[in-house]
Amino acid sequence: MGNYNLKCLQCGRSYLGDYRLKCDDDDSFVQAEYQSKELDLKNAPGIGKYNEWLPVQDLLMTEAAPITYKSEELANELELSNLYISFSGYWPERNALIKTCSFKELEAHPTIQRLIESDHSSLVLASAGNTGRAFAHVSALNGVDVYIVVPPNGMSRMWIPEEPSDSIHLIKMDEGNDYTDAIHLADRIAKVPGIMPEGGARNIARRDGMGTVMLDAAVTIKQIPDHYFQAIGSGTGAIAAWEAALRLREDGRFGDHISKLHLSQNLPFAPMVNAWNACQRKIIPEIDMPEPKKSISDIFADVLSNRAPPYSVKGGVFDALEDTDGLMYGITNNEAKEAKALFESLEGIDILPPSAVAVASLIKSIDAENVDKDDVILLNIAGGGVERLKEDYTLSNIEPVASAKNPEIPLEDVLDK
Repeated sequence: MGNYNLKCLQCGRSYLGDYRLKCDDDDSFVQAEYQSKELDLKNAPGIGKYNEWLPVQDLLMTEAAPITYKSEELANELELSNLYISFSGYWPERNALIKTCSFKELEAHPTIQRLIESDHSSLVLASAGNTGRAFAHVSALNGVDVYIVVPPNGMSRMWIPEEPSDSIHLIKMDEGNDYTDAIHLADRIAKVPGIMPEGGARNIARRDGMGTVMLDAAVTIKQIPDHYFQAIGSGTGAIAAWEAALRLREDGRFGDHISKLHLSQNLPFAPMVNAWNACQRKIIPEIDMPEPKKSISDIFADVLSNRAPPYSVKGGVFDALEDTDGLMYGITNNEAKEAKALFESLEGIDILPPSAVAVASLIKSIDAENVDKDDVILLNIAGGGVERLKEDYTLSNIEPVASAKNPEIPLEDVLDK
């Protein structure tokens, strides 16, 4: 593909741009190297304006995009002079038009376009709900077959703002399974000929699609933010923000620094918080996430529940935090719920639980004096506007076509249905 190559972050080997997810020689991430070192904005709606730094050839024609605005009410409450909010969701009054109400849709459009341009016609992914909804929506728009494996706690999130199409194949995991079990089953399905793995954090289209949050912020603010706040489950969005900031720094027009990452998880399930605060490159399951399924069942933002995040891999969350001198925060359910109520009352739009965790981490960072009042701060509200969307659209639930007792179920019991 013409506008980029892929480079292994471990050995430096370069590949022509295709649907590659990893290096042949090691387990490191591969990263897109775009021909253009300057961000040349396209005359296109949505994230298509950032096509120069997306791994696709055709111009993306979608209205979905993050919007960045300078906060007044929340900023005044927190006594911050330069608080900017990136909002990925539905808020037409601010021209935010992501109809699946999550920044996961920023991943779905370029990922499926990259799949099509690589001459593949179907893919499989696991989701705790928001990612699956985004890919189902894009599938309904363009007819690409998607196989979506969802744990039971994610089924309530499997709706789209149009009628579901036959290209959407939803597989529901039975009770007792979680997001990581769904990932394992999706990995097995990906070995079936003709079905491509969506790839998770290894897919550059996912990372660079979500990286448009940082691009939009820098273009709006006219500089790279000093600080970046986000709640994480896998951490893909945080890696994306880091990579985008590195490209913006190389561009040279947005500053010579990169944003300090402030990342958060919802207690009691916080394996990356525990590992990072212990100065560990690797997550030690028995120490950093004891009784994981019980912990996951206890958290408010249950989509932040990946038991195998890309933390220690070269180019992953650990490297992003280390390179930015980043910080991690553990947020209780009560802290998240209070932050959600505060944000909604002041900013005037409903937000999803992960975004509430991010707001709570910003409050905690101020209390800890980790930011200065005049710093340029970007708060990623990665999902919101569901209640606002319901005013304008009728939402359709996606019905499963098959169920799975566990991730080791014979594949014919699932795919034959």
